[in-house]
Amino acid sequence: MNKKLSAVCFAALSFPMLAMAANVAAAVADMAADAPAAAAQGHATEAEAAAAAPVATIEIATRKTRSSVALTKGDMQKILPGINPLKALETLPGVSFQTADPWGNNEQNLSLFVHGFSGPQLGYTMDGVPLGDQQYGNYNGLSPQRAVISENVGSVILSSGAGDLSTASTSNLGGTIETFSSDPQHSRNLAAQQTVGSHSTSRTFLRYDTGDFGNGNSAYISAVHHEQKAWDFNGRQGGDQINAKYINQGNAGKLTLYFNYSDKIEPNEDATVRSAAEKYQPYTRPFMYPNFQTALAYLSPTGATPAAEGNNYRNYYSDAQRKDYLTYAKYDMNIGESTTWSNQVYYHNDDGVGVVAGPIGVAGLPGLFAVYFPGQNLKQVFGNSGYATRTTEYAINRNGWLSTLTSEFGNHKLQGGLWLEHNRSSAYRRWYALDVNNPSSPYDRPSNPLITQYGSEIDNKVVQFHVQDEWHLRNDLALQAGFKSSLQFADGQFPVQPAKGAIANGSLALPVGEIITKKWFLPQVGARWDITPQDQMFVNVQKNMRQFVTYGGGGASPWSLASQAAFDLFKSSAKPETSITYELGMRTSHQLDLGPLKAIDGQVNLYHVDFKDRLLTISPTPVITSIIGGNPVLANVGSVKTDGIDISGTLHFGRMFSFYDALSFNRSTYSDNYSNGKDIVQTAGKAVPGSPEWMNKFVATATVADTEFQLIGDYVGKRYATYTNDLDVSSYFLMSLGVSGKLPFLNNSWVRNARYRLNVSNLANRVGNLNVVVGAASGTYNTFPIAPRQGFLTLMADF
Repeated sequence: MNKKLSAVCFAALSFPMLAMAANVAAAVADMAADAPAAAAQGHATEAEAAAAAPVATIEIATRKTRSSVALTKGDMQKILPGINPLKALETLPGVSFQTADPWGNNEQNLSLFVHGFSGPQLGYTMDGVPLGDQQYGNYNGLSPQRAVISENVGSVILSSGAGDLSTASTSNLGGTIETFSSDPQHSRNLAAQQTVGSHSTSRTFLRYDTGDFGNGNSAYISAVHHEQKAWDFNGRQGGDQINAKYINQGNAGKLTLYFNYSDKIEPNEDATVRSAAEKYQPYTRPFMYPNFQTALAYLSPTGATPAAEGNNYRNYYSDAQRKDYLTYAKYDMNIGESTTWSNQVYYHNDDGVGVVAGPIGVAGLPGLFAVYFPGQNLKQVFGNSGYATRTTEYAINRNGWLSTLTSEFGNHKLQGGLWLEHNRSSAYRRWYALDVNNPSSPYDRPSNPLITQYGSEIDNKVVQFHVQDEWHLRNDLALQAGFKSSLQFADGQFPVQPAKGAIANGSLALPVGEIITKKWFLPQVGARWDITPQDQMFVNVQKNMRQFVTYGGGGASPWSLASQAAFDLFKSSAKPETSITYELGMRTSHQLDLGPLKAIDGQVNLYHVDFKDRLLTISPTPVITSIIGGNPVLANVGSVKTDGIDISGTLHFGRMFSFYDALSFNRSTYSDNYSNGKDIVQTAGKAVPGSPEWMNKFVATATVADTEFQLIGDYVGKRYATYTNDLDVSSYFLMSLGVSGKLPFLNNSWVRNARYRLNVSNLANRVGNLNVVVGAASGTYNTFPIAPRQGFLTLMADF
């Protein structure tokens, strides 16, 4: 698919008001003032409600002064049962999402861009609880799919320009993604669902709803077991998860209790290194596990990898292990007819480890190990296999409180809120032997380390409060204005300091100390004008800030700098990243009588962003390896200017057929060059790498008798692979197919809503580069491949 085809899709939607962006079901009126849309289930089951609903792809939050679109549970699960809420958003305009598996569960190689902002520059919540910034190296949250079982998601809402002032996030520069769990059903029900398919897939989902059991009480408990082999090696992705939710709805208010347990293990993928110097550039770099004899034969007697493979050598295995407990209690109190006070307390504990079992003779490791074992035979030290196991072991222990008071009087709706969080996180880098006589596996937690390279402990407190007023000047015109304040108090320590030479050239110790950042005034102003009952215009301006990353020993964090002097300089001179987002848009939803065309709805959104004080990790000396590093400096390197437009909408041809299309253009460019301490890096005027300028998505849905067919297309344009734009990754166009229908022959007095769903990903079996890991300098970058075509069959029923 190219620009010409995009233009054809654009022209097809150039009906009244350009059809604008994001499908709205013809019967969907307002998503009730920022409500979760998890909603009104009455006494029908979720399956019955979905069957009765009109064909829909996206809902628009029509009460907001900013671009805000949502996917419901039914629309998410049509893409693929069990899908990560973030991956489901890839059908929305302006969203670029890639990961190695069809569900979007693998976090190590996940890539997300929204309007030029990367995943860690967005905000994430689940039922209002902050989920952190989604970096793979966990330190302040967890992924949405670990916070709630996919089948229990009621809706996911993307505010692609600026999120609500009340959003509990310290990273939402470029918008917010809010996930909401569904409420218990009002009728007793047992839902069962089984998915099988490619690469030995098995996903078993069960949910029991108590129904209303008196005095406004209802609850559910749910569990899932998921496993699938990796498509290019014999690894197994999988885990277990439990959700429970209880609601008491009374005249005085609503009490909600929620519990989530997640225990997942998934194999990672090794990226292919791309550069002119790399003669061997394979499509994949599969791990050799569980073929240990093959792994032993792969190395030379001294532990060296094949010289012809260069940096694209093979590891024995790599995996991510994560165990999470998340719980909250929320009470929405009705103080009066027009005043509510919501209070929510939450707790999250994470115990995780990232593991790589790889050769000891690569990436400068002999020099690192010689620091700890000078003059010794390193192969013998690490178990005579020629391999060592490296871990980064994470722990998160955080709790928080969210409080929001809302009151309406006259033409005003006032809101004030407070968010407090205390997070104690740690990260330890350790090395273990891989015994030739007793090799470990990706599903083991290593023990008895030979080396603890470093260990960080960071105590972080966040205070954020906001006030806003929505003033209805007229029945058809509302003005919203307010501000939030964001304060962070972070103290980082290193109980285990690295030995000299174990981190960076000349580094004697990783830095310790406290950094306090306060931004008291982050304003927002917006307006909403109901031009007609079917057409609405909105405008919004909002300033946001991203607090400094509080992670020790890696990433773009001040506690990952190579010396105390560098930390102190950063503390005294660096500024947090800020953005000002300007949005102007229109929404529409019209019933029509133009032959087969019965309705049209959508949204168009124009935006401009001024992003200032961009932080970048730079090094005046060449990076030795990704393990040892150079002498990094974290510094503000200038600004980014972004301009873009999203146009998308749906044509409804009765209940038989609908066509949704989303076209987006985004141009994000650096305003400044920067110095790496040796040279001036020419980035001024260059496009932000990794983020495509052009994207086009479509969803064609047809219903024939009791069978629904859904074809999804996703075009992602060219992406630059380096900051200097000297290399790029080609565009791709992927399609997926979904077919679903009823199984009436199974329905009887105790089985209801028996149905099936068939899903095929990468329908045309395309090959190419799915996502790109941006190179820090010109001439080199990494890529992950497009996974092959995979098929899945899901059977489900209610009892």
